[in-house]
Amino acid sequence: MTHRKPWVIVRATIATVATIITGTTITTASMLSRQAPAASQESKTAASESSSTTKGKRSHANELLIRGTVFNEHGLSMHGVKLRAQRANAKKPYWETYTNFRGEFAVRVPKGSDYQIAAEMKGFATQSQAVNGKDGAAEEKVIFHMEPVKGGKP
Repeated sequence: MTHRKPWVIVRATIATVATIITGTTITTASMLSRQAPAASQESKTAASESSSTTKGKRSHANELLIRGTVFNEHGLSMHGVKLRAQRANAKKPYWETYTNFRGEFAVRVPKGSDYQIAAEMKGFATQSQAVNGKDGAAEEKVIFHMEPVKGGKP
């Protein structure tokens, strides 16, 4: 702080005090041109309004939310299970997700098709279930009960 010019310290102090008192930020340009801080605040508001109108809004109206839980053979939730979703007539999965620490998962898919969702984890048998995406529902609930592979390592 000893190497800085005194006018820099004064300018920074004035901006800090003005921010604390008025709750608005004073920029260096507004301090030099002696404009009111409200004018710079209005320009920021106008800029944020114009940028928000240019952004496209995403709607989930035409999407199906498939959510569920994965349990092990003892009824405890399983963390880190890979879930793959695909259309019923597709050859390979298109959507993939993993369960969280509570064994829950969620994936959004387009409405209008039937889907197959498969749960897989090392040491457990892969399980799959069909999900109806044609009935117009916004959400489908799926529950998997994973069974360990027989004859393998635990």
